[in-house]
Amino acid sequence: MLELDYTPQEIMTIAAARRLKNGSVCFVGIGLPSAAANLARITHAPDVVLIYESGTIGAKPDVLPLSIGDGELAETADTVVSVPEIFRYWLQAGRVDVGFLGAAQIDKFGNINTTVIGGTYESPRVRLPGAGGAPEIATAAKEVTIVLKQSKRAFVEKLDFVTSCGHNTRTNDRGAGAAGRGPTTVITDLAILQSDPQTRELVLTRLHPGVSEEQVHEATGWKLSVAPRLERTVAPTANELAALRDLHARTAAAHGEVGTAE
Repeated sequence: MLELDYTPQEIMTIAAARRLKNGSVCFVGIGLPSAAANLARITHAPDVVLIYESGTIGAKPDVLPLSIGDGELAETADTVVSVPEIFRYWLQAGRVDVGFLGAAQIDKFGNINTTVIGGTYESPRVRLPGAGGAPEIATAAKEVTIVLKQSKRAFVEKLDFVTSCGHNTRTNDRGAGAAGRGPTTVITDLAILQSDPQTRELVLTRLHPGVSEEQVHEATGWKLSVAPRLERTVAPTANELAALRDLHARTAAAHGEVGTAE
């Protein structure tokens, strides 16, 4: 059987895409989450309903959007509604099956930071894009999948700032007003982590092909728990790789290299 060459970013995107079921309603973040969600739509889940924060419902972009305000989303959507309607009627009313989010930092309980790195909020070392709709998605979607590259800088014992809540680090609960299950899955370029139903800690459950358990531990800033039975991610198929690469090629042709950045 022919072995396919693929990058860690490609298997991360493909593994995330596989999490989306056909017909599900997904609230999508820009970047890696958008690439994964649209890959699912053009492969195994043609009837997935992609919602973006700008008010687009059923978006079917031919190229990846540069932002939530990208005209490609409105032009290809089934309908466009107001931002308050997206949040009140769709998200807060429990009509979103899964939220797809990225992050700059994440802790062992699935809390994420997309606001500042280092220093203080008023004077940080790095100021990030900020919250956007992520806090609401994290608390109101039925479940949340987080997609990000794994390193000790990103997987930290203590966040520099809590932008979006996962589980309380002391009581392990979701906090007042949280309707969904919170972050259930974290997909990285090395592995897949899932939230333990009792402790709410992220547990290593699956390694990507060619990745060792030691590599994942070395890329994590806390003592990572490991499932009793550690499984392997199924390698990307030729069809999945072709669809993803074609999507990125179209995006690069439309927007330049900035359109492919994740």
